Amino acid sequence: MLAAMRKPAPTLILTAALALTGCGSEPVASDAQRFAAWLAAFRPVAQAAGVDETTLRAALDPAQLRPRSIELDRSQPEFTRSTWDYLDSAVSPTRVSNGQARLAQVRVEADAATARHGVPAPVLVAVWGMESNYGANFGDVPVIDALATLAFEGRREAWARGELIAALKIIQQGDIDREHMIGSWAGAMGQTQFMPSAFLARAVDADGDGRRDIWRSLPDVLASTANYLRQAGWVSGEACAPELRLPDGFDPERADPATRQDASQWATEGLRLADGSALPAMAEASVLQPAGARGPAFLVGRNFRAVLRYNNATSYALGVCLLAQRIDGGPGVQAAWPREQRALSRSEVKALQAALNQRGFATGQPDGLAGPATRAALRAWQRSVGLPADGFPTATVLQALQGSP
Repeated sequence: MLAAMRKPAPTLILTAALALTGCGSEPVASDAQRFAAWLAAFRPVAQAAGVDETTLRAALDPAQLRPRSIELDRSQPEFTRSTWDYLDSAVSPTRVSNGQARLAQVRVEADAATARHGVPAPVLVAVWGMESNYGANFGDVPVIDALATLAFEGRREAWARGELIAALKIIQQGDIDREHMIGSWAGAMGQTQFMPSAFLARAVDADGDGRRDIWRSLPDVLASTANYLRQAGWVSGEACAPELRLPDGFDPERADPATRQDASQWATEGLRLADGSALPAMAEASVLQPAGARGPAFLVGRNFRAVLRYNNATSYALGVCLLAQRIDGGPGVQAAWPREQRALSRSEVKALQAALNQRGFATGQPDGLAGPATRAALRAWQRSVGLPADGFPTATVLQALQGSP
């Protein structure tokens, strides 16, 4: 629905800035011609990085420009989703029931990955469900095409070149051929969406066939995902994001990712689990209130941050933790979300950032993204006017900011 409301991104016109050198009467190269020229110039760069000529011919000769990848890379949706709206779909009853069924089907492979890497099977299946709907949809774009297109376009050229060289090395090593190396428009690959550089560093051959195949081998998919999370800091035996019951008078300013302490210390401040039981053992734990002081609270530590390293979005990491909990037979979120509130649009967040800057609470250049600097500035302003300092941007907060002296 939101995609339908969003104004479509304009068709990218690359020829103006990259026209062939010459007088005005000479023909201008087409995008396809300039893409071919870019590929030719890129070949010696890849060779210098260790990619052989056989691989270059097999992978780059069929490469095609993918304008849709450029369009999606440049698009910045105006409307954002609230955490609860995101979780309604990410942890839907259908996704939970499908995850339980899929876990039963891959229990042997998932348990083997758990035994080797220490990440619980429900967590692995939850990542699988979040990334590709349990393998039903992991993209259909040739990874080489997507990354070559993004490198050619140039907005993130250095990053895309590096990922393209990594993808070529994967083909050269024999893990997958060009035809079957498919993924998203941005080059994320396989059933749990690894970027090529992450694949080289963390993918695992769990079925012993000599190839790391995260497209067709479920043992490799699950073991590679487990190895990724372990290397990202997953601690066996710790919880991911248990829901909390906060004591009366809890200072929402304490719900800050920078405030980390042992769960035992949080317990001395009166924090309990949502069902009233004692907190589990967790080191370096923070209180997370993703919807501000009026919404649910969670205790997040090293395992939550490991999921963030897989995909650096708080809603995503919370989705993985909650989906795993539900797949494992646990409850959903107990506290009510403040559903009467709506998520601010990008332009509204920019307005909020500008208003904070004008009042001396620095957020940096307004960009429409409510990141750590914006939330810290908002907390400081809320504190200065006697409001609960939860750093959560709402329409009410924006109105108050715009109306304050």
